Amino acid sequence: MTVSIFCLILSALMILVTKAPVALAQSKEGRGYDNRNPRVQQSRLTGFGARALAAHQNMIEAFPVFAAGLLLALVAGVQGQWVATLSIVFVVARVVYSVCYWADIHMLRSLSWGVGFGASIGLMALPLF
Repeated sequence: MTVSIFCLILSALMILVTKAPVALAQSKEGRGYDNRNPRVQQSRLTGFGARALAAHQNMIEAFPVFAAGLLLALVAGVQGQWVATLSIVFVVARVVYSVCYWADIHMLRSLSWGVGFGASIGLMALPLF
């Protein structure tokens, strides 16, 4: 259980980690980082900045599905190594996903997205078995 809770915390922190390249791209956009209107500035990003923003937004979208799956498995009292394994798979898949998005490696990015989503759904399904 400790490994899976650590993965949950790490996944939440990954939301901040994936924001860092977005902020970097914004600061290099020409006018510096616009803290008054960051979303307007983000809408003008292209290339790496736009991909970094998409990776960040997708991490925000993926986190609740993973958290729901993990918490469901824990509340249901699922025993065994599957909870920890699927939690680790999710975290690794999300790291690979972000790196692939930043590097514009679209096929591996899509594959890693599917693996991460599958791990989240797997966590939700564990109480059924």
